[in-house]
Amino acid sequence: MKDGQLEEWCIADPQTPEDELQNAIKWACEQGGADCSKIQANQPCFWPNTTIDHASCVFNDYYQKFKHKGGSCYFRAAAMVTALDPSHGSCKFEYVP
Repeated sequence: MKDGQLEEWCIADPQTPEDELQNAIKWACEQGGADCSKIQANQPCFWPNTTIDHASCVFNDYYQKFKHKGGSCYFRAAAMVTALDPSHGSCKFEYVP
């Protein structure tokens, strides 16, 4: 918690079917303005190489970039907000106050 504000990250909802996650990743990367370079091979968030892990990374990048401009952590109900930092290993999930 910084300045009395709860930190929030946007992650993929584990209940979401894989094809819906893939469609949401595609939208976020191609039209949404998310930085999807971190989930490419040999990049810090490539492993674990699963759709849900890649979706969480992309969703959070989008959410942190655009939450103050009206962007949400929704992705057609494929995502959810968490107060637990989802960073792991070399993959750091950004938080923007």
